Amino acid sequence: MSASQTSDLPTLLVKIFGKDRPGITAGLFDTLAAYAVDVVDIEQVVTRGRITLCALVTEPPAGLEGDLRATVHSWAESMKMQAEIISGLGDNRPRGVGRSLVTVLGHPLTAEATAAIASRITGSGANIDRIFRLAKYPVTAVEFAVSGAETEPLRTALAPDAAALGVDIAVVAAGLHRRAQRLVVMDVDSTLIQDEVIELFAAHAGCEDKVAEVTAAAMRGELDFEQSLHARVALLEGLDASVVDKVRSEVRLTPGARTLIRTLKRLGYQVGVVSGGFTQVTDDLKERLGLDFAQANTLEIVDGRLTGRVTGEIVDRAGKARLLRRFAAEAGVPLAQTVAIGDGANDLDMLNAAGLGVAFNAKPVVREAAHTAVNVPFLDTVLYLLGVTREEVEAADMVDGE
Repeated sequence: MSASQTSDLPTLLVKIFGKDRPGITAGLFDTLAAYAVDVVDIEQVVTRGRITLCALVTEPPAGLEGDLRATVHSWAESMKMQAEIISGLGDNRPRGVGRSLVTVLGHPLTAEATAAIASRITGSGANIDRIFRLAKYPVTAVEFAVSGAETEPLRTALAPDAAALGVDIAVVAAGLHRRAQRLVVMDVDSTLIQDEVIELFAAHAGCEDKVAEVTAAAMRGELDFEQSLHARVALLEGLDASVVDKVRSEVRLTPGARTLIRTLKRLGYQVGVVSGGFTQVTDDLKERLGLDFAQANTLEIVDGRLTGRVTGEIVDRAGKARLLRRFAAEAGVPLAQTVAIGDGANDLDMLNAAGLGVAFNAKPVVREAAHTAVNVPFLDTVLYLLGVTREEVEAADMVDGE
């Protein structure tokens, strides 16, 4: 039945609510089936063991509506439920042009924050069509399906609320393309891993304080990355190459990193890393985590010692965006269907080039420029921005015995 056919058709909204138990949905529709009604829409929600079931059905044949109402109420009472039946015309009103998905991450998610976000959405001229919880831990993640406002203006309107309310808010366009994203590319230092790799090397050279100062300035965008890279690497001159294995063993993955990559691979995504760090570490991560792509700078080693120089193509801010495009081309994925994750100023070009750029526990300049920001220390929360629920992740782990 088309929308035009149902717009003026008499309908009944049948609402059932009470304690959830098996058989409620089947029982309601068994009851309605006796009156030859057609189903126009169904919505069911279960929260803390309480069910709300709404069925929009066509009006029964003439003279039977009263009997239908009495029968539904009687059935509901027998199930120790409550029933409400409302007469009307047609289906839901058509949704406005412009469909977006607003994902909110809170730790915790307060009523105050939820009220402010809902108010901002409706104040932007949009309508909240549906709200769905994606996860309850390690953060609370909920998704608002919104219509009637374009994605970019809505993202701009909600951005100030995220910082003020202490939550993370991501706004993406709804549609099939969201499910088609098939390439995720991450920065490594302070994103995929908790460490800055050059600082791990510097600790073995006894110059970590000097390197840390230059690293911090570079990540804030105060220094040219290539110049700072050469300056830091020069401090490593003379280190024995055996330090590479020691650094690899010291690298700490960010909480949730394995879960993120494992889940993305199950979904058919390709996953890569780009780093201003070093291939001596990223190649090892690629093998350990089953990554599809990895590119970084390479420390030059001669006669078993670091020379204090790097070789090959420099991976800097522009290089990361260039590599994102290269990986996308090799993967056969349109750039609009890529996701980039990073924390520093040298990730900005990559984040802006991707279809969705995620600033992960990032510096202020990066948070302000990225499409969205995640400010909790769990990398797998990025899955919620892609519409993947915690329950789906756990179910897949159980099936695979992990």
